[in-house]
Amino acid sequence: MDMNTIEAVVRTTDPADWREGDAWLAGGTVLFSYGSTAFGPEPLRRLLDLGSAGWQPVAVTAAGIELAATCTVAELYALPEKLAEEASGTADWAVNAQDWPGLDLIRPCCDSFVASFKVWNMSTVGGNLCTSLPAGPMISLCAGLDGMATVLGPAGSRRELPVADFITGDGQNALAPGELLRSVSLPASALSSRVAFRRLSLSNLGRSGVLLIGRLDGGGRFMLTVTAATKRPVQLRFASLPDAPELADELAAAIPAGLYHDDIHGLPAWRRDMTHRLAEEIRTELGMPAGAPAAVSGDFWPPQPTQTQPTRQTKRGA
Repeated sequence: MDMNTIEAVVRTTDPADWREGDAWLAGGTVLFSYGSTAFGPEPLRRLLDLGSAGWQPVAVTAAGIELAATCTVAELYALPEKLAEEASGTADWAVNAQDWPGLDLIRPCCDSFVASFKVWNMSTVGGNLCTSLPAGPMISLCAGLDGMATVLGPAGSRRELPVADFITGDGQNALAPGELLRSVSLPASALSSRVAFRRLSLSNLGRSGVLLIGRLDGGGRFMLTVTAATKRPVQLRFASLPDAPELADELAAAIPAGLYHDDIHGLPAWRRDMTHRLAEEIRTELGMPAGAPAAVSGDFWPPQPTQTQPTRQTKRGA
C-alpha cells in the first residue's frame, strides 16, 4: 500500500529520535498492508527504519536463545537445522542445544503464519509481537517458552518484562510512545522442557483460532500457554501434572468469557470448547513417557462440528 502521508524515512535505532507521528519500521509486512492510519487516529509522518540496525538475528549460548526484534521468520525457521548441523562442535551451547526439546516448537509456530516466502523473508519476530494480534504465532512461541522482552526507551531506559505480559489485548501491548522492542530471550530452563503443541483453524490455510503450548520440565512442573483463542496470552502453572478436572477448573477460572476472542476466525464459545479439548490432549500427551508417540496430530483441521459455529460463519459470509 502506498503511504502518501510519510514525509521522511530515518535510519535509526535510538528511541531518542522518536517523535509523535513516527512508527518503527522492521519488516513492514503489516505496516505496508494496512497503511499509515491503521494504528492510530493520526496519520504517520515518519518511519524509523531498523533495517540497518545490524543486530545479530539469533544468538545462542548455554543460557538460552536471544532473538533480535529484527530476526525474520525465515531466519528463525532455519535455527533448529542449523543447531543440529553444529551440534558436533565444541561450543558449550552446541552441546546444550541437543537437550533442548523446546526447539521443536519453532517450526510449527513459524508454519502457523501460513504465509508466502516473501512474508517469511521480511516479517520479523519483533513486528509480530508489536502488532499484538491474538493469533500472532511469535507471541505463542515466545510466551510458551517464558520469553523475556527487552524494551528500550527514549530517555536511555531499558526494561524487561515477560512476553506474556507484553501483550495486553487485541492489538495492544505494553509499549509506551517511543519505546522500542529490542529483543526476546528464551531461557534454557524452558527450552530444556518437554513440549506439546496444538493448533486449530477453521480453514486449511486460515488464521489460528486456537493455539496452545504445553511444557513439562525435569522437575515435573507443568505450564500451559493459551493464545489465539484469547485476546492476550494466558498461562497456567502447576507444581505437577494436574488431573483432567483440575486442569479444566483452572482454565475456567483463568479465562473468563469476555477474554475469549471473537472474530470471523472463531466464536468465543467455540474457542472456549476447543481450548479445553486441546488442553486435555496436551495434558495427556505430556503425561505419557518421554518418546512415546502422541495419540493425535499437533495441528487440527477441520474442527469438530458444533451447534453454534456454523451459524456465525454463515452470517458472516465465510
